[in-house]
Amino acid sequence: MTENSKNRIRVLIPILICFMGMMGILFLGINHYRQLSFRHISNICQTMIEAHPETEAALLTSLKEYQAGFSQEEQGKEFLLSYGYKSSDFDDGFRFQLVFLAFMVFLFIIGSFMVHICYIERYNRRRIGELTNYLESVNIGKLDKIIQSREDNFSHLEDEIYKTVTMLRQTRDKAVKTKENYADNLANIAHQLKTKITTLSLGLQLLKKSNDIIYIQQMEAQLESLNWLEEALLTLSKLDAGVLQLECKKVDIYTALTLAAENLNELLVEKAVSVSISNKGCVEIDGDLEWTMEAFMNVIKNCIEHSNYGGEIHCDYSENPLYVEILIWDEGTGFMEEDIPHLFERFYKGKKPSKNGIGIGLSLARSIFEMQNGNIVARNKPEGGACFEIRVYSH
Repeated sequence: MTENSKNRIRVLIPILICFMGMMGILFLGINHYRQLSFRHISNICQTMIEAHPETEAALLTSLKEYQAGFSQEEQGKEFLLSYGYKSSDFDDGFRFQLVFLAFMVFLFIIGSFMVHICYIERYNRRRIGELTNYLESVNIGKLDKIIQSREDNFSHLEDEIYKTVTMLRQTRDKAVKTKENYADNLANIAHQLKTKITTLSLGLQLLKKSNDIIYIQQMEAQLESLNWLEEALLTLSKLDAGVLQLECKKVDIYTALTLAAENLNELLVEKAVSVSISNKGCVEIDGDLEWTMEAFMNVIKNCIEHSNYGGEIHCDYSENPLYVEILIWDEGTGFMEEDIPHLFERFYKGKKPSKNGIGIGLSLARSIFEMQNGNIVARNKPEGGACFEIRVYSH
């Protein structure tokens, strides 16, 4: 039996006691009235027969006639009143007994209600005290959850308090983690910028001493890298702030992969790497074409950086009622096993980083796919090479 059911029973008990008490008073009153009336009639008859024995037969006959007609009609209602007798002259203390009995029952009922109210008040104070102690313990970090031992009117409030406390703790932990990530990211950004600026400064000093075209090309590469870093950091900041707006249109996978490969043509030619894209017909996802292409570019670029000279990158895709799956893999050496859990972390370069890698591209790709109801994971293929598995869900 739950605590709510017990509370209902506790409320009903005084009501039932009150009803039973009133019925008991009514029953006792009626029974006492009958006994009192019978005793008065018996005494009157006895007195008449003792005074006039010859009237016994007539008196018994009158009683039988009166008893036969009593249920149909009251007779002689005003007879004794004409001789100055009243009903109060024959109550024999009945009114006092009835009032006393009613008063005792009333006191019992009031007492029952008071005991019940005191119990409810005491129970409510105890439950409120438990919840107050819980919140105080949460504030000082000593308690993690409520241990529910009963079901009562406070159970819903208890659940809501626990949900609120849990949500606030998660928000606090998220804020702390965000602050830590912000500090780490800021340090990484400063390091990246410092590296590029240092390289540019050295190139400028060497350029002053010599007009060698090599230094000019190095400075151009560094400036291009700085420009890409700036754009990537701006995009990441928009993602973190939740202000990056993506369109929701039908995006053809083959078109997005083809555009991504075309935008990386210069890098592909430099490393003599080719991109093979399977044409599986019209397979579409709901998303933003430009940002989907940007995410594919970051994944393909990572494959290019870790491919051997003259290698090939493969792109394949398929769909089912649940999701569209895109596979992108290369023929390189694959990932280091200890790097796989951290590949999509910002500024993570791994044990064997590429020469121009910054560690933002894969993190940006994951954020874009997640905003389009998808995810991305990385693994090594058994025959060699790294493989990215992307799934964009339909619902």
